[in-house]
Amino acid sequence: MRARRKLIVMAAGFAALAGAASRAENETAQPPSPPPQSSAPAVTKEPAPPPSVTVIGAREAHGVLGRDVRSPTEEDMGHIVDVIVDRAGVVRAAVIDFGGFLGVGSRKIVVDWNALHFGRVADKSDSITLELTKEQVNAAPEYKEDKPIVVLGAAGSLEPFEFDH
Repeated sequence: MRARRKLIVMAAGFAALAGAASRAENETAQPPSPPPQSSAPAVTKEPAPPPSVTVIGAREAHGVLGRDVRSPTEEDMGHIVDVIVDRAGVVRAAVIDFGGFLGVGSRKIVVDWNALHFGRVADKSDSITLELTKEQVNAAPEYKEDKPIVVLGAAGSLEPFEFDH
């Protein structure tokens, strides 16, 4: 019986050693090598550069669409409904919905961007000043999409648009 017990203890010891050796082999074993890739050269994508960031103070810049426009003498001149840019993306003019009452009888005119002054736009209720009189704006031709744009400018500050014929 004693010999049998000795044999069982020895077998258990060998089993424990074999298990430990197997675990150690698995822990240090290298992962299988990846399958061979095709002969085509690998295309490495370079990460996109991070975007630039500019912080503008809350009181330094504001949107203009929908803003009221007033003359230097505080006459109501309408409100800005669109901005006209040239092919280079330079702002050239603003479309103003002028005249009428509650949208009835109003018409759109285009004024040179340089004729507008934005000194008081810290609050959405502040208006933009147009350097033209109500009579000058009344005489301006109406803006119609897909037609040549006639831009009303302050004296001497307007550069003509170039149109394709």
